[in-house]
Amino acid sequence: MQRIIMHIDVNNAFLSWTAILLLKQGYKYDIRKSYAVIGFEESKRHGIVLSKSTPIKKLGVKTAEPIFMAKKKCPNLKVYKPNYEFYKKMSNAMFDLIKNYTPDIEKMSIDECFLDYGPIKHLYGDEIKFAYKIKNEIKNKLGFTVNVGVANNKLCAKMASDFTKPDRVHTLFEDEVDKKMKPLPIEDLFFIGKKTSSKLHKLGIHTIYDLSVQNLEKLYPYFKNQAYKMISWANGIDDSLLETGKVVTKGISNSTTLIHNLIHKEDVYEVLESISENLARQLRREKRYASVVRVQLKNSSFQNYTHQKKLENATNSQSVIFETAKKLCDDMWKDEPIRLVGLGVDGLTEEMVYQTSLFDEVEDVLQNRKLDEVLDNIKNKFGFNIIDKASMSGKKKIRKKY
Repeated sequence: MQRIIMHIDVNNAFLSWTAILLLKQGYKYDIRKSYAVIGFEESKRHGIVLSKSTPIKKLGVKTAEPIFMAKKKCPNLKVYKPNYEFYKKMSNAMFDLIKNYTPDIEKMSIDECFLDYGPIKHLYGDEIKFAYKIKNEIKNKLGFTVNVGVANNKLCAKMASDFTKPDRVHTLFEDEVDKKMKPLPIEDLFFIGKKTSSKLHKLGIHTIYDLSVQNLEKLYPYFKNQAYKMISWANGIDDSLLETGKVVTKGISNSTTLIHNLIHKEDVYEVLESISENLARQLRREKRYASVVRVQLKNSSFQNYTHQKKLENATNSQSVIFETAKKLCDDMWKDEPIRLVGLGVDGLTEEMVYQTSLFDEVEDVLQNRKLDEVLDNIKNKFGFNIIDKASMSGKKKIRKKY
């Protein structure tokens, strides 16, 4: 049976999902049609554009460029902060919709996945018609658009979904690779990053076709064992299987694969802060405490780093989890672009035994626990962004809300 793989990718995910949230909250216009971007703390020079509307794209604003530079191109630019909690809900809704047809999907990130269509073709018929069906169903039921790439392997399906956007279906089957893919610039080839494409340009390799006809011996001194894979990719060859299995963990964890790389540690902090709040709330809801905090970072070259720390005292406090996560992030920081940020807690227990020392403020610890419980009750009733601990305690606010 010939493989049929689909790649489903949300168009401008963060901006589209923010637009949906704002419309639900009573906004009178759709920010997807305005000069809008999604970005981190605007007051910081390192704030970058994570997602952009079509009108702002036409003015030359690019993803991952600093927000202050984007504002020079468009003084009327409106910046909206990301809301990862809502993004996760929209992501889960999309994946649940797709799973109505098949469990054989591989989540590539929060806004994209691969689908193995071969085993279910006998149920739903022609793959192109099905691609349009699922694209339109996501649009009509969930309110946002996706691109769907259809091919015989993951590489080509991903390449196809990146063709013209938005709200489109594209194919890149084996017999279409020469015409549709090989004329493209070398940096458009999936798996080829900026550093690799820069080296290839210096070697006179400027298009995917140029790479597809290269001699292995020529490239090996520069790329070692990766050279063979690169030439195979350029010829549309990819035998990798879908990774559909669920990872079973002994604790609680969450990770965010961002649409674009984070290049500043402070931006990674913001993601860790958002995740730590969700983890702490879940621990308190389940009346459990964690004694280990672990952080995962994956760079733009798919290298994975993890660090963990055992706590002196088990906790379900967001501030303790977040501050520990920041220190772990500092320890493994290599000043390189980060694509995935993960945070987890392990060593879960239903009892909190607090080991005191001469320097501990036990009364403050107990007061914070009571304050956390009050905040949880308020947020469960009125929403998670209604209030934060700093506003109730009178202390200087140090946490940002998306």
